[in-house]
Amino acid sequence: MEAAALLEGTAALLPHITVLVTGLVVLVLDLFLPPRGLGQAGSRWATEAVSLVGLALAFACALAQAGDEPRAVFMGMAVVDGLGTFFNAVFVLIAALTVLLSAHYVRREDIRPGEYYALILFATLGFMFVGSSSDLVMMFLAIETFSMATYILAGLLRDTPRSLESAFKYFMLGSFSSAFFLYGIATLYGALGTTNLLALSQAMSAEGTSPLLLMGMGLLIVGLGFKVAVVPFHMWAPDVYEGAPTAVTAFMTAGPKAAAFAALLRVFAQGFGAPAFSEEWVPIFAVLAALTMLLGNIVAIVQQSVKRMLAYSSIAHAGYAFVALVAHNAAGAGSILYYLVAYTFMSLGAFTVLMIVARRDDQRHVFDDYAGLGATNPALAAIMSLFMFALAGFPPTAGFAGKFYVFSAAAQSGYYVLALIGVLTSVISVVYYARVVILMYMHEPDAEAPRIRLAPTSVAALSVTAFGVLYLGIFPGGVMQLAARSVAFLFPG
Repeated sequence: MEAAALLEGTAALLPHITVLVTGLVVLVLDLFLPPRGLGQAGSRWATEAVSLVGLALAFACALAQAGDEPRAVFMGMAVVDGLGTFFNAVFVLIAALTVLLSAHYVRREDIRPGEYYALILFATLGFMFVGSSSDLVMMFLAIETFSMATYILAGLLRDTPRSLESAFKYFMLGSFSSAFFLYGIATLYGALGTTNLLALSQAMSAEGTSPLLLMGMGLLIVGLGFKVAVVPFHMWAPDVYEGAPTAVTAFMTAGPKAAAFAALLRVFAQGFGAPAFSEEWVPIFAVLAALTMLLGNIVAIVQQSVKRMLAYSSIAHAGYAFVALVAHNAAGAGSILYYLVAYTFMSLGAFTVLMIVARRDDQRHVFDDYAGLGATNPALAAIMSLFMFALAGFPPTAGFAGKFYVFSAAAQSGYYVLALIGVLTSVISVVYYARVVILMYMHEPDAEAPRIRLAPTSVAALSVTAFGVLYLGIFPGGVMQLAARSVAFLFPG
């Protein structure tokens, strides 16, 4: 009986196990590859190839679980259900695109590929366990798993002071947020005697609200607010995103953010989702969403670095997704999942262009570096324009469809002012996104600027992300229906 249960649990966690094994294989494989610079062309792609094959297998395993009946594993600490399966697919997609867009960058910046890709895979494993957690202790361990990997990734350029500073800031404030989250878990356990999310919901329905319970809820909001980078817990994001290697920044804007929203859905839609308790946290989330949209978009206007502008843009987009959390209905939860997929394509695509323009040493990130790009490299400028318009929310892109779903969900729940703030701040965002487009097409190129060459892997990453942005914008129904089915159990009414 125990052997059968173990086998069933192993099969349920096959996507997670595949990512773990792939990370270990990449780490060991790197030990046997020849040192860089010896000219072994056949072996230099080995780590990328193994990583992509492993992620493809994990993605196939996640798709195979779609539609399965929910089942608990790890003694009820984790669960395999529609929500976890959807997030598993998203996390694997983020990792695969990161590997693809990083292939040329890793060699250009002389980063050890085995170390880099293993950390990406281990961080992805942490994301996946966050999305599958049904217990706060498991969720904490999963958050720490991906946090430790991203701390190291942020400081991977060891000879660059700004990269080391980025890693130090991220580690200090990340540890601070983890302490809040852990203290919140302890407080909830003291109030209710359990950390299981389903048991929490049942215990709260029986016990009712109490000061200790509300305190624990507040501490969890602070802890997860840091991970999402919502105002006023955003102060680390611009500096960390700017100082980290650009490929790592691309990964951090998509992966940890999606994992944090998976945690928010698990904790607040599933654990604290009853009307008696949602009345306590929904107003807080509404204020956080409004402040985040306003600050992220307004401060982004005055930035002189495209990389830092996109960092504040990511804060603003976290605010848009928070609007859907405030809605606290099936449409809102489904729109969060759709929005995270759309933002993955938009963000990773834009950062791929940043890496191409920046050249070696990752230095060219000011707006003027994009002057005349439309004349010197029309294809790259056109793709960058697509990503800028998508992030601003222009049709027929994924950004427009995502914002439409998010704001519609808020309006359905009666949060018209919040939806209006979202629309107005989206209009504000056009100012800084259009600035990039204007520079590319309406300014003369710098005669001394180095010629841009596109690596095949960079072309592949741009092609996939551009296709995703357009496909999700023109045909949003399929992904949205899948997202709605994945969250249906959270709102059975």
